[in-house]
Amino acid sequence: MENNTVNLPLYLKLAQIVTGIAVFFYILYIGQDIIIPLVFATILAILLNPVVNFLCHKKFNRVFAILLTVFAAFLAVTALLYFIGSQVSMFTESFPKFKQQFSKLLTESIQWVSQTFNISPAKINGLITKAQNEGMNYGTSIIGQTIGTISGVLVIVFLLPVYIFMILFYKPLLLDFIARLFDKSKHSIVAEVLVETKSLIQSYLIGLLLEAALVAILNAVGLLILGVDYAILLGVIGALLNIIPYIGGVIAVALPMLMALATQSPITSIWVLVVYLIVQFIDNNFLVPKIVASKVKINALVSIVVVLIGGALWGVAGMFLSIPLTAILKVIFDRIVPLKPFGFLLGDNQPEMGKLVFKKAKQKLTKKE
Repeated sequence: MENNTVNLPLYLKLAQIVTGIAVFFYILYIGQDIIIPLVFATILAILLNPVVNFLCHKKFNRVFAILLTVFAAFLAVTALLYFIGSQVSMFTESFPKFKQQFSKLLTESIQWVSQTFNISPAKINGLITKAQNEGMNYGTSIIGQTIGTISGVLVIVFLLPVYIFMILFYKPLLLDFIARLFDKSKHSIVAEVLVETKSLIQSYLIGLLLEAALVAILNAVGLLILGVDYAILLGVIGALLNIIPYIGGVIAVALPMLMALATQSPITSIWVLVVYLIVQFIDNNFLVPKIVASKVKINALVSIVVVLIGGALWGVAGMFLSIPLTAILKVIFDRIVPLKPFGFLLGDNQPEMGKLVFKKAKQKLTKKE
């Protein structure tokens, strides 16, 4: 029997791999309006599935159990958005006060720069005016993008409950479809991947919500002690931004610092930074390792890279989804023999003998020579 296998040169194999990766990411980018809601809905459906199962065990009709679960989740999210919206509306009423404080602060800063660096105030004002004009031009150009983003968020908000309901309702069909994709000899491995993925997503999201609640409390208490206006709002926003790995924390501390700088004094702004550094220390060394990181074992280097890739592809949604999706990939890679090295690369198990392995290989080559 003739062997029809074609052995391609290495450069052709590399070209195929690079082309495949480029096409894959291009599809993810152009299809983000469809893919993002589906990914969010799938993750949330997995999170809510135990509640549906509990209600079904209590003799609830399956359709009614799914509707009740989705409705309760929707009410919880709506209540959180209503709280944030009410706080933001109160915040906007204080804009004139903030504008006055910023104008005063800007004048004092111009005088300090003029005296320290021997630059005329007129020249500084000219640079500021030019920057303001450019900012206005840039602002008008992004108004359309902002409206489009808001409309996209609204579409996602209304689509998510429908998607979640459908995924939960058709769960048996989807699981049977996945089973039919693989040979029966592989069903045990597929079942193991599905069970571990479900457990990972559920534990990760629950841990993430618990961590966000604790960080919001710590932020709000610290800002209340310092007397910063809208401490609860800023604490909640800081906790939500903190969900975005590495990048969100920087933005989260900038907002209360600006608030303290505008309404109180530069010293208070520095104290805000100190409070947030303490909260970040507690979060990174106690909350995340015990609550979140123990569920998703991805090393820091890979985490930063995938967060940046997720942000480039899907914006803020991509930053949030990057870690759990990478963790799911690790679960899959660890179960497929040819892909196990990639699963090892994604993990946080730092090998102690890495250099020794290459050292022994080098010694063997030296002996052969």
